Amino acid sequence: MQTVLSAHNITKRFPGVTALKDVSFDLRAGEIHALCGENGAGKSTLIKLLSGIHPHGSYEGRFDVNGTEAQFATIKDAEKAGIAVIYQELALVEEMTVAENIFLGREPRRWGALVDWPRMHREAQALLDRFKVALDPPAPVRTLGVGQKQLVEIIKALAKDSKILILDEPTAALAEHEVLILLDILRDLRSRGIASIYISHKLDEVFGIADRITVLRDGTTVSTKDAADTSKAEVIRQMVGRELGDLFPRRAANPGEVMLQVQDLSVADAESLQPRLQDVSFELRGGEVLGIGGLMGAGRTELLMHLFGAWGRRVQGHVKLKDQNLDDLTPEDIIQHGLVLASEDRRRYGLHLEHEIGFNLSLSSLATVTRGGFVQRNAEIKRNQDMFSSLRVKATGLEALVGKLSGGNQQKVVLGKALLTSPSVILLDEPTRGIDVGAKLEIYEIINRLTEAGKAVILVSSELPELIGMSDRILMLNAGRIGGSFTRAEATQEKLMAAAMGHAG
Repeated sequence: MQTVLSAHNITKRFPGVTALKDVSFDLRAGEIHALCGENGAGKSTLIKLLSGIHPHGSYEGRFDVNGTEAQFATIKDAEKAGIAVIYQELALVEEMTVAENIFLGREPRRWGALVDWPRMHREAQALLDRFKVALDPPAPVRTLGVGQKQLVEIIKALAKDSKILILDEPTAALAEHEVLILLDILRDLRSRGIASIYISHKLDEVFGIADRITVLRDGTTVSTKDAADTSKAEVIRQMVGRELGDLFPRRAANPGEVMLQVQDLSVADAESLQPRLQDVSFELRGGEVLGIGGLMGAGRTELLMHLFGAWGRRVQGHVKLKDQNLDDLTPEDIIQHGLVLASEDRRRYGLHLEHEIGFNLSLSSLATVTRGGFVQRNAEIKRNQDMFSSLRVKATGLEALVGKLSGGNQQKVVLGKALLTSPSVILLDEPTRGIDVGAKLEIYEIINRLTEAGKAVILVSSELPELIGMSDRILMLNAGRIGGSFTRAEATQEKLMAAAMGHAG
């Protein structure tokens, strides 16, 4: 079978991190080739190289398309070579019609300038009929469901005469019947000789449609096998096959009273009203770290943001902090009750990068050093300096600009800002993302000090070793529901990944 795309020893480096190292695989005409791997395995980086987002020359190794080395400088170059990427976040113009989106930037014209609307609708209808998609070309895209929009994206790619489709989590937001339609279309494309790279965490789909499976782990190729010659259990083992080592210094917990109760919590997006969390229940005790994991889109961040009063419309359920119901409260109110969030995106939501450390540390707790409407500067500086020293922030002093600090020291400032509110429950969303091993160990020691002082911590992490190493109990979310619950003794990487994929038990 003809090879239409091959990657040879691809290595991609960013400042301080190697995202891909000697990755190799090939794609055959009329093949559906699945790429599997944990969050952070390198799948997204690989897509960006193939699509021209990261141009030729910014990486080592080579790509060949139909036997010729690909040297894409732009996305347009990749499209000209017949490669189309369909991302999980769809790139459609909501106010335009189906036909306008399909031919966006390539509208058929007459007399040189005018759009030939009848021809556009005829050709759009022909494409829709060819791939058995029952949509009306003049229909505004905003009136379509998510699954229908996904199909428009695919037709849009095929209209460019693409011979290679790259689909990034294409079914993440689809209903079951829409998934079946999409998979049928991909099988039809396979019969027409169109090759697809299919990226998904849903192993039922992968084994239902893929001809071959390549597993990436920590930026390297672990294996490429025919789907018929491997199994879900083996793929999961290959995805997570690491040793924990001594990187996680979690000390034995001594759980105390129940600090946080979540009962039958269901939450919808406030704008779209789409359900995102369903029937979530758990308890959190003082002195305990509750780890929460799950794949991208599972609802981890949404859960923490909702508990903090910053996201979503509650459909049902109750949240209680000690004896206080946290219903319809603002983040300011919730902080006053003793719960605080350190956000996943510290640069966007956690810090004012253009201001100094002291300014950032004080943001959430100025009321505690304010008297008669005036900030007591001496008291503010003293308690900020104490926090600065306690967290061992590596900077010249409180006057240093946060934007000039390393990622690990920025994260310490985010934690310091949260801790100065004197919380009893601390929500940590990916607190060690993007920081080096030394800074991670310091963050872990801070978590230990918090629980030894009787505080309760929720730790959200995409890294399974971190969850196992630093949590006393672990909940894995799957599509907004609890997919599995584990004690630290019960948890293995294989069990956690299986639960995240809906295969627990």
